[in-house]
Amino acid sequence: MPESLRRLSFDGTDMLSLLGMNDANIKILENRFSTTITVRGENVVIKGVEEEVGVVEKIFKEMVYVLNTNGRLKEDDVRTIVELTMHGGEVVSEKDFDDIILYTKNDVIKAKTPGQVNFYKTALKNDICFAIGPAGTGKTYMAVAIAVSAMKKGVVNRIVLARPAVEAGESLGFLPGDFREKIDPYLRPLYDALDDMMPSEKLKGYIEKRAVEIVPLAYMRGRTLNNAFVILDEAQNTTDMQMKMFLTRLGVNSKAIITGDITQIDLPAKQVSGLVKAQEILKNIKGVGFVYMDKRDVVRHKLVKDIIDAYENVYKTNSHEKKGEGS
Repeated sequence: MPESLRRLSFDGTDMLSLLGMNDANIKILENRFSTTITVRGENVVIKGVEEEVGVVEKIFKEMVYVLNTNGRLKEDDVRTIVELTMHGGEVVSEKDFDDIILYTKNDVIKAKTPGQVNFYKTALKNDICFAIGPAGTGKTYMAVAIAVSAMKKGVVNRIVLARPAVEAGESLGFLPGDFREKIDPYLRPLYDALDDMMPSEKLKGYIEKRAVEIVPLAYMRGRTLNNAFVILDEAQNTTDMQMKMFLTRLGVNSKAIITGDITQIDLPAKQVSGLVKAQEILKNIKGVGFVYMDKRDVVRHKLVKDIIDAYENVYKTNSHEKKGEGS
């Protein structure tokens, strides 16, 4: 691949803060990319593969922007900038955390992490937004809050929330009750989120009038949803055809959010997740946005991050061992 060299000049920039203590910020970039970074005074030279050099240049400019905006640049800021730049996201400033997404019956809902800020911004800018990340990052809760906010503002006049009824180690047939009672546990997280955001009587009225619908994904087939905010939760458990079916339900003046965790797919081994496939098929379509969240966006119990770390380490070890067996 062709090599490239870029010279950047940051006149008037506090280079010590930009580079970090003992060049800690530069080391983050060097550990992530194969480019060579040389600093001389207020000048930075980036050398390496052309595509990577362009990405590193963009990251440096965003680092300067955050430093000038916030008056400081922490190592976590640099890591966030790297991740957002790699996934096409936006750099987050401290002011972004002041934006109120929704006033609820008890409190206000705001983004709590850089990933959640990026999720909110992407959902506002695009008619279809995919939010992908591990458990505990607030994907479902944020999606419901954004939808309720849109309905309160009159942007849409109804909300439709759907989930695939895929068994995670249990069989629906062995659960007690009729079909509605069997399926209710799969839809419960959506009810819980809505219950947090509006008075119970009002929510009950919306459900009775079908201004709010919470349904299994299979119930979406054959429908056209106009003036609606549609959410597909746990989308990693959709098949390719189910994902296509869901996305083609959108009608006039409708928006959609699709959430999922591609590390927790409960489909049979031979089936490809519709969420995984959608990333490849839709990545270049205007009006479709993708947001990637990670363990730093976890807003549940502090142990959840440690649990995610532990499982990631095991998966990496197993992956390396399998590669070693095949060599």
